[in-house]
Amino acid sequence: MRKISCAILCALVAFPVFADDTVPDGKLDLNIRRIGLDWSKTSVQHAAEYADSPVSAFNASSQDFIKGIFDTALEYNKDKFNWDNSLFMEYGRTTIKPYDGPKTVDDNADDILLSSDLKYACWDFSGLKLGPTVRAAYDTQFADNPDAPRQNIVRGSMGVSLFDHNILKSLYLAGVYEYDFTYSNDQTTKNAVEFGWRAEYEIREGVKLNTNGYYREYVYFSDYVSTDLNRDLSAVLRLDTNLWGNFTLGPYVQYRLGKARGADVYGSNFIVGVSFNYITRFKLMD
Repeated sequence: MRKISCAILCALVAFPVFADDTVPDGKLDLNIRRIGLDWSKTSVQHAAEYADSPVSAFNASSQDFIKGIFDTALEYNKDKFNWDNSLFMEYGRTTIKPYDGPKTVDDNADDILLSSDLKYACWDFSGLKLGPTVRAAYDTQFADNPDAPRQNIVRGSMGVSLFDHNILKSLYLAGVYEYDFTYSNDQTTKNAVEFGWRAEYEIREGVKLNTNGYYREYVYFSDYVSTDLNRDLSAVLRLDTNLWGNFTLGPYVQYRLGKARGADVYGSNFIVGVSFNYITRFKLMD
């Protein structure tokens, strides 16, 4: 299965090379989905004087959260074929300043995802295409966690997808194969079922609602690693309002939920903040 995943990845990466000879009149775009900064801040004054107050807002810790996002895709379209190479990177840091202790820093967002996605439209319903999809991806991080190494996963998937609509950019259901070599002594293979989406809706001129995410349910593990997830949910909802040109500003909500094999409870991360972004599209071939 590992060899199959590598073969899929090589085939997808090689696709545009062959496409130059066989389908020279396709469309090639560089889609800057989002390059930006997410920011939220909680400032608490005189918390020491209110340490025994029943109003928690007065004795909470001051917190700053800053996250950088880089989300781009090279999109190739020719007749019924759609091929995307995308790179997604995020890194977020939270600084906590309690009144009665030292400042602490946590990295609560850290992800690098390189993926290649090939779709074929068997049917077209007024701009909404339906067909099979195959995907290969490499998922890692910028830095190690305090008590664990950085994540390293090669992932391949096959399924069916709705795509290329003005609102619904992608909606898919797929079977997933993973080769996880995060832990040098515990390389594992996994199988999962994944549901995912990416959509955007223009509320009015200059104001757009964006959402993307996935839910992954694991059904097979080759070995037992207590930190492996049985379930994994990630969802983002963002409102982009044009400031000037291609720069936008707006609120966002992000939620991550997961259940590890060795844990009795779910782990979660909920973030609310303001997002400042650069969003545009460049036509490289038409």
